[in-house]
Amino acid sequence: MAFGGVNVIESNVATAGFVPTLWMDEITAAYKKTVVLAALVHKLNVKGKKGDTIKLPAPTRGTASAKAANTTVTTIAAGGASITINLTAHYEYSRLIEDIAEVQALASMRRFYTDDAGYALSVKKDSVIFDAARTLNSGDGNSTWTGAVIAGDGTTAFVDAAGNANATAITDAGIRRVIQVLDDNNIPMNDRYLVIPPVGRRIMMGLARFTEQAFVGDGKTIRNGKLGDVYGVSVHVTSNCPVPTSATTAKVGLLTHKSALVMAEVLGPRVQTQYKQEYLGTLLTADTIFGVAEAYDLGGVAMVMPG
Repeated sequence: MAFGGVNVIESNVATAGFVPTLWMDEITAAYKKTVVLAALVHKLNVKGKKGDTIKLPAPTRGTASAKAANTTVTTIAAGGASITINLTAHYEYSRLIEDIAEVQALASMRRFYTDDAGYALSVKKDSVIFDAARTLNSGDGNSTWTGAVIAGDGTTAFVDAAGNANATAITDAGIRRVIQVLDDNNIPMNDRYLVIPPVGRRIMMGLARFTEQAFVGDGKTIRNGKLGDVYGVSVHVTSNCPVPTSATTAKVGLLTHKSALVMAEVLGPRVQTQYKQEYLGTLLTADTIFGVAEAYDLGGVAMVMPG
């Protein structure tokens, strides 16, 4: 139509057919579909809050005292420390799509970009959580995974060296030994999970113990990488398990409790689009801001296996 002598295009053709709300919904759906660790750790929703650091109290547990007749109660001294979560992880995914590409391309192009954006953000978030897990079991936080054990027995310390070092294939005995570490430290029995690489899944599927109904569960479709349950621990598979610095053919898995790692999400995933006239195209950007920290040192143990 004409408005004030100027022809105005009133449809979304003016922005190459991009509708921000749809982009947001589609990318968020793709993100939720592919994320693994971020869906398992304890999450704090601090969206809209100001500040770049969160302090969480971590008090020590007290013990009960015997009460003797005609005596005062025994008071318990305060103890513990605080957990610091730095909200400094900011990652983005951007594409500039020219009008000619949008006009000539198949509808599958849009599906690819929404899936790719969701996948890229979820992989990055999982990687940051894996990085935070380096300090579990008294690890030093470096990519050599000093706090990790080998998956074969669950007790021998992993040694980072060329190849896969002393990493061994995951076994029933290894899983049970790491479970005992959590038990010995009074970590709750519920909300425990095991995250393994595809090679770990292949090994476990070849062991009779892990193909029983008790492991595979009710046969429902696998979602978010969940494979089944073993000894009350949910098992999840992801190709995003990290590789130690020198042991380049090894993969790191985690057996941990939900509360061992804490993630605070300030933003995301947020999706924005802007038509760029100078490029005759639409700029699509998805981003997220969050932070991750260890909450309980012995609430989880990394298990290294050949990749």
